[in-house]
Amino acid sequence: MSTVLETIDGGTRYFEKRGIDDARRNMQMLVAHQLGCTRMELYTQFDRALEENDLLPLREALKKRGEGVPIQHLLGSVWFHKHEFKSDARALIPRPETEELAEWILQWDLPAALEILDMGCGSGVLGLSLAAARPAWEVTLADVSLDALALAQENAATLGISNVRMLQSDLFSNVKGPLDGIVANLPYIPESDRATLTREVMHDPSLALFSGIDGLDLIRRFIPQAFHQLKPGAWIVLEIGHDQASQVSEILQTSGFVAIEVKSDLSGIARFPFAKRP
Repeated sequence: MSTVLETIDGGTRYFEKRGIDDARRNMQMLVAHQLGCTRMELYTQFDRALEENDLLPLREALKKRGEGVPIQHLLGSVWFHKHEFKSDARALIPRPETEELAEWILQWDLPAALEILDMGCGSGVLGLSLAAARPAWEVTLADVSLDALALAQENAATLGISNVRMLQSDLFSNVKGPLDGIVANLPYIPESDRATLTREVMHDPSLALFSGIDGLDLIRRFIPQAFHQLKPGAWIVLEIGHDQASQVSEILQTSGFVAIEVKSDLSGIARFPFAKRP
């Protein structure tokens, strides 16, 4: 029979041999999840003997994580801007950069009541975080994937967020403007990068990752359509790839947008293009 500490140590070594980043933290998260406690609470239970009914599911989770299944899928949830969201293979696992985008938008001086669209919402973390923080806003979460929308609806229900609606739409095919603002984290990875992605990333739906040879096929369709769905003076903000800022800025300008700027993420990458409809 193994103790908590022995189990963590053994699992850490197993993960390290299989090239898992943050091996010890990953193992701590799995043990804490199985025991129904926090990672910090594990430190007070290092000598606790684990029963077989705890070790059996841990071994299965250990095997899957070693094969590259994302830790978020094994835990079934992810924290994003003050809330815990359900996370599984139906939608993209939220990235820290998207959390930065949510925090940036919520710093703006905006009216209390707005109609906002989260295009390509996936699990809903961005649109639901905005809706939770701004209960007077009406937020539409749209995605072409019915699986992703089902996950977003589950997250909305779990968090008790009511100022949202879910809409299945291929870009703006079912969206009716005019809107005060649009946020979008659309697929932007070039097909040529497919072979370079980690095992974890490849567990995300391909539909949420790839967009043509240079990663901009969908964004080229999206931006001109978005222009016509916005009210005069309304805004649009996107998350894009690390080397796409100049191209996206050009698409925004060609489509008629003004006041174009690109904010960098915390790593210094030009990540978030912003623009307004005149």
